[in-house]
Amino acid sequence: MIQFFAALQVLGAQALDYFGDQTDVINRARDERGSVTIEQVLWAVAVITISVIVIGAITTFVRSKSQEIKAP
Repeated sequence: MIQFFAALQVLGAQALDYFGDQTDVINRARDERGSVTIEQVLWAVAVITISVIVIGAITTFVRSKSQEIKAP
């Protein structure tokens, strides 16, 4: 009976070691290097897009108001 428990313990230790190695492989595959750069690019694109929309709205408003100015 002791041999059976010893065999189970060895089997469990080998399984834990195997699955530990597999999680290391998965973690290396999920390396997030470059995610900060991508995030910064997306924020820059968002800021530029919002700026273009705001500038376009202001330009349209100013042009419409300038049409209302009467020349003397």
